Amino acid sequence: MKTLASDNYSGVHPKILQAIIDCNKKHAFPYGDDYYTKKAVEKFKEIFGEKIDVYFVSNGTAANVISLSSVLRSFESVICTDIAHITVDECGALERFTGSKILQLPHKDGKICIDDIKKTLNNRGVDRHTQPKIISISQVTEIGTVYTIDEIKNLVEFAHKNDLLVHIDGARISNAAVALDVSFKEMITDTGVDLLSFGGTKNGMMYGEAIISFNPKLSENLKYLRKQGMNVISKMRYISAQFLAFFENELWKENAKNSNAMAKLLATELQTIPDIKLLSPIESNIIFARIPEKWIKPLQSKYYFYKSEDESNLVRWVTSYDTTKEEILDFVNQIKQLRTK
Repeated sequence: MKTLASDNYSGVHPKILQAIIDCNKKHAFPYGDDYYTKKAVEKFKEIFGEKIDVYFVSNGTAANVISLSSVLRSFESVICTDIAHITVDECGALERFTGSKILQLPHKDGKICIDDIKKTLNNRGVDRHTQPKIISISQVTEIGTVYTIDEIKNLVEFAHKNDLLVHIDGARISNAAVALDVSFKEMITDTGVDLLSFGGTKNGMMYGEAIISFNPKLSENLKYLRKQGMNVISKMRYISAQFLAFFENELWKENAKNSNAMAKLLATELQTIPDIKLLSPIESNIIFARIPEKWIKPLQSKYYFYKSEDESNLVRWVTSYDTTKEEILDFVNQIKQLRTK
């Protein structure tokens, strides 16, 4: 059964799975000293620019925690929205490993506001208060919206003027690039972002993410923190080989285009149904909506998805690289049938 629960429910793209099989045919040096890892690093530099450092890790939480750890001392803090993955869905991992506080700010359509960040800086230099060090945003945001290039530039400019750094949680970075019709370099390198958690698992990979540092000074600590963070993976080539396939012939773009297109198709079809209210702009592959509560279980039995723990009629639908038009139309038809009962 296909689902609309999340894009990490999907399987592995056949081309990526084949890359894993191919790299399994011979022995190779461990701990990232292999051909595949070296080639993958070269590919990232081709895409983002030569002046970067790349560190492969097992998952998104590792990427976020290790990258943020590289710039934080225990009395310093991270600024993010109150729905950010690092503060809601990572079990306090950042706080445990850094001793640092997370400063949660309200969001507007999933995005952080510079005026709210300014307020966190009022107690700088006061020894009774944690000292803000880095801003972390999610691209795509947790509600499916996408920061524009100008929004990222403005945020980075403000941050750097105020001695702050900027980290992006890019679990769905490919969906954002497709939504904006820009390259990764235009969105990240050229806007001045300092650290990026680059995601692949939600866009057709089996597992694995990459930490990208755009500042050599920040890179000095990363290789040690990755080891302390239990993410110097012995057979790292099985992550690296995936990224090589991911980037070959822009497979990443093909996958993300389908995810985004299927979400837009679903949203378009749902707008014709009076009982459904879409709650935020459909800019990526995530939809939040309110639907009659009595529809939820019957629909979940056909295409599983998540509903809010706090609000009984609030649901989230997420499309994947392998979601088809036929599946979307069938799901919509299931809804229409429920309306007639």
